[in-house]
Amino acid sequence: MLSMFSRSPKPAALDARAAIPLVAQGALTLIDIRDPAEIAASGKAKGALAIPLSVIRMKADPRSPECHPDLKTDRPVALYCASGARANMAAQMLREMGYGEVHNLGGLMHWQMAGGEVIR
Repeated sequence: MLSMFSRSPKPAALDARAAIPLVAQGALTLIDIRDPAEIAASGKAKGALAIPLSVIRMKADPRSPECHPDLKTDRPVALYCASGARANMAAQMLREMGYGEVHNLGGLMHWQMAGGEVIR
């Protein structure tokens, strides 16, 4: 009877240091959800897709004709923004769309502090 109330286990937290090799290996899709002007000013994490928060629902929804071809609901995804707040909103949206493993890495500075490369 309790099984009907159980949820699938939440994936373990993932920090930027652990994400760097996964992105490099292609085992984790990384998304920068900042606006284009922010990316132009500070660069983006190497290997990240640039999909602003304003269009994430359209670009990540598997039912949308505009869905980005690199986004799959059964593939782990990590997001970042400037501080982590917008990444948290985007992570919730992805979970609602059926993405099974979604992580908020925080901000671009977390990526850099962990040794991740930034491209400009």
